Amino acid sequence: MSESRFNERVDEIMLTIEEQLDELETDVDYENQGGVLTLTMPNGSQIIINRQTPNRQLWLAAKSGGYHYVYNEQQNQWLDTRTHEPFIEGLNRCLAEQGGGEEFYLTLPE
Repeated sequence: MSESRFNERVDEIMLTIEEQLDELETDVDYENQGGVLTLTMPNGSQIIINRQTPNRQLWLAAKSGGYHYVYNEQQNQWLDTRTHEPFIEGLNRCLAEQGGGEEFYLTLPE
C-alpha cells in the first residue's frame, strides 16, 4: 500500500470514529491532533489511536495494552499483528473495558 493510500485510509478511520461517537452522544471526548486520535473516557482513562507510517500500521494504546494492526487486502480490514483480531473489534472491546462495561458498536467503512 502506498504511503498516500495508507494515510487516506487512516484519516477515514479516524473521521468515522469521531462521527460515530458524536452520533452515539456518548460521554467519550476525543481530540485529533497531528494524526493522533485521543479518546478520553468519562473516568479519565484514554485510548490513543495513531498511525505508524513507515510500518503502514495502525496502533491502538489502551489500559489493556498496545495493539498493532496491518491492513489485510484479502479480508479488507485491519488485523492485529499477534491475534488477528479486527481493529474495530479491538477498539469496541477497549471502549467497553474502559467505559465501565457500556457496549460500543462502532463500525468502519467498507
